[in-house]
Amino acid sequence: MKIGIIREGKIPVDRRTPFTPEILHDIQKSAGDGLSICVETSAFRCYADEEYQEQGIEVVSDLSKADILFGVKEVPISQLIPEKTYFFFSHTIKKQPRNKAMLQAILAKSIRLIDYELLKNPAGERVVAFGRWAGVVGAYNAFWTYGKKTGLYQIRRALDCRDLEELKVELKKVLLPPIKIVVTGRGRVGKGVLEILEILGIREIEPQDFLRNDFEEPVFTCLSTADYVRSISDKGYEQAHFYAYPEAYESQFMPFAEVAEILIAAAFWDPKAPRLFELEAIQSINFSISVIADITCDIDGSVPTTHRASTLLDPVYDIDRSTTQELPPFANQHSISVMAIDNLPCELPRESSAEFARQLREWVVPELGKENSDLLEKATIARDGDLTLEFMYLSDYVS
Repeated sequence: MKIGIIREGKIPVDRRTPFTPEILHDIQKSAGDGLSICVETSAFRCYADEEYQEQGIEVVSDLSKADILFGVKEVPISQLIPEKTYFFFSHTIKKQPRNKAMLQAILAKSIRLIDYELLKNPAGERVVAFGRWAGVVGAYNAFWTYGKKTGLYQIRRALDCRDLEELKVELKKVLLPPIKIVVTGRGRVGKGVLEILEILGIREIEPQDFLRNDFEEPVFTCLSTADYVRSISDKGYEQAHFYAYPEAYESQFMPFAEVAEILIAAAFWDPKAPRLFELEAIQSINFSISVIADITCDIDGSVPTTHRASTLLDPVYDIDRSTTQELPPFANQHSISVMAIDNLPCELPRESSAEFARQLREWVVPELGKENSDLLEKATIARDGDLTLEFMYLSDYVS
């Protein structure tokens, strides 16, 4: 078996890698002669070619001899090699329009596509993800954005910091008035957000206290879906029922939007579920949120002010409250500033790649040599020119 690590081909450039030099060295050493590994040369990857070569990993310009190819983001159609097995985040399972042509090409080229997002343990929990680092960087960017908008302090961009320790140094410069911050989500991404809030020393408040009381210090509340969705029919909430029938629920988020100044959105969103709020809600004089860090970055999704993804080079855009149209960043104090970068872990690429590589070594690498791997089968979207049974619902999407 020959494994190849691809050079990321998306524009703008993504500097992450699924495997670090040290972890590839360990994998190759423990596998012996039954496995060989090569890495596609790259001038921008966060680990240099020389770092891989120092660990005894072959660096090549052609991956056509590899059987299994690992990347991070979607692979450009022109770079897809027929009849290979690919691992990457395909962003197709929600029928995302921008990736329809890519999935069509994968089918036409008889590629086996295994999506990281679908790799789950027996309890149904994802086993490989960049979620923690999306939460860390996304929360940091929320406070960078608030500082730029208010002029109360200045901190460096996360991408200008070497690692998490440098982020911590920058966060010491953050001086907040007694504002309220609302966070959605308690999963892997949400826990990354909470890391930053803990570093800042911001006190957590229970949702009802957050709504009812005023405080002389900045505070935050972290909401689960039970805190802001209710059944349309009886105004109750039952978790299993909500997950099975999200369309039967409506949002009760507006009371939080009327007291918070910063929203950090880190909760997974099912397109059948209600949005946090509708776009016209921002026209109300009672809508007090002025900075939104949408880590989920679902376009026109749970956070309707996310008209598009922002970029590492252009991280923020404003939304006019009156017209709901986009404005230049920090256009005025009255507009809402939106940070919606869709590849946040890129801002700390070496640390996020290292954690991702450890997860792959633990969960995926041992499965590669198995004739029938349940973990990999359930994460396979396409094989031999057709969709797998579980993903036949994508047929109309690719036809």
